[in-house]
Amino acid sequence: MSLLTNPSPTSTAPTSSELELIEQLKRQLAGPLFTAVSSQLESYQNRLQYAELKIRVLEERLRLVRIAKYGPGSERLSDAQLELLELEPGVSRVEVQAESELQPSAKKTRNHPGRQELAANLPRVELILACTLERCICKGCGKETVVIGYEESSQLDVEPAKYFVRVTKREKRACKSCEEQGVVSAPLPSRIIEKCLASDQIVIDTVISKYCDHTPLYRQSAILQRDTGLELSRATLDGWVLKVGELLIPMASAMRQELINGRYIQADETPVDVQMHEGRGRNHQAYLWQYSRPEGTVVFDFRLGRGRDGPRQFLGKFEGLLQTDGYAAYDQIGGPKIVHAGCWSHAERYFSEVVQLNPHDPVATPIVARIDELFAIDAEARHQLGLEARDALRQEKARPLLDVIRKQIEAARCRALPASALAKACNYTLTLWEKLTRFLEYPELELSNNLAENSMRPIAIGRKNWIHVGSPQAGTKIAAILSVVESCRRLKLPVRDYLAAVLPGLADRPIQRLPDLTPAAWVAQHS
Repeated sequence: MSLLTNPSPTSTAPTSSELELIEQLKRQLAGPLFTAVSSQLESYQNRLQYAELKIRVLEERLRLVRIAKYGPGSERLSDAQLELLELEPGVSRVEVQAESELQPSAKKTRNHPGRQELAANLPRVELILACTLERCICKGCGKETVVIGYEESSQLDVEPAKYFVRVTKREKRACKSCEEQGVVSAPLPSRIIEKCLASDQIVIDTVISKYCDHTPLYRQSAILQRDTGLELSRATLDGWVLKVGELLIPMASAMRQELINGRYIQADETPVDVQMHEGRGRNHQAYLWQYSRPEGTVVFDFRLGRGRDGPRQFLGKFEGLLQTDGYAAYDQIGGPKIVHAGCWSHAERYFSEVVQLNPHDPVATPIVARIDELFAIDAEARHQLGLEARDALRQEKARPLLDVIRKQIEAARCRALPASALAKACNYTLTLWEKLTRFLEYPELELSNNLAENSMRPIAIGRKNWIHVGSPQAGTKIAAILSVVESCRRLKLPVRDYLAAVLPGLADRPIQRLPDLTPAAWVAQHS
């Protein structure tokens, strides 16, 4: 790491006393001896400059590590306060947050949104409270009063889960005159898991509890035993989940084809541990790659690695817009006409790290402010009716702002230490500048792929609860479940109702019908 290629503008210059000392040495020492001494002094000065610059870079890295360790609240703490936290082994994030709140904050207080309205689609159950007998008599004349209306109030209520045994009796019929015709019985309705002790609704609730509510199976097993007295092992529940995942794999393939046939895909990836059962006692770090359309279908793809083969195989010959972060694995994939777009949220994040290091940084703070203005413009453009109006607003306001942002970043890179957080932010943004400005050419393109990152949050929460994927074979099944669950969430489709309608008998349906049963197709048909 060479820091001397770009010396800091704040490097210390020789003082007047140092210059006088050099002149004295020059007069007292012979020429060759003075040359040797002065060259040695220059060597020491270069080493000192190198050491100073290296210390500054290491201090930046140390502060970023401490901020990541102690949480967002520690951004407002000084280095001295963070150092004290390092010496306190029992400190928690709650304590850091409480301490940070003692610091002056520039956050604006938000007005309370007021009382929320209860959803109109929820069923209403009316309870009419009648007046007591004494209130039904007029105090003036003694006659009986009449009902003239009601004072109405609404509260959200719930019926606790009520477990029961569903007994299904199939009618059997036979002809007493023609015994040779045998016995016929009513057909049995399709089920998710044939001969399963639990109903379809219990199986679906198990899947939803794990992948929507992030409740591990061992906890669900304990809940069932507590509420029903039935001892169902975690392995049994795991078998239900894997069966559902197996049924949904063809559905995930149909959803993938929906994305490939479209024009715009956002992509991201996140690590997930998987048990390899190799006797090493350690999990393997696999990855869930997420491909989605904004406000539309989401498909997860399970891969054991983070290499380029994953997106290459998933995207095939896709030739639309592909929006990702700066990860190189997304390059050189897809068809010849594919268009790569960048994410401004990732670029801003690098500059925000510099501001975390120094909230009053004179270089990074204005850049973050300009990028925020860019997002504000795009938020306004998002509400424009039609892509033409959206594009016109971007051309009018965002294009000149981009020129300002680029000049600020280029100037900042010239002043930044090569290994500093600021230099990293500048290099990242300028390297991807062409991809970051694609939204000026394609009105449908979002400024960032935040929606794709939001789809990863359930995975991050789930990792803390269900810990890992049980095997590489289970990874594909879990990816299929997550694809359906997250697509339903984005499309505002009740996942429990959707699974109850689609899963029973899904294995017997022809594969050609699956495109009509995907969450997106289901919403289109039932809207």
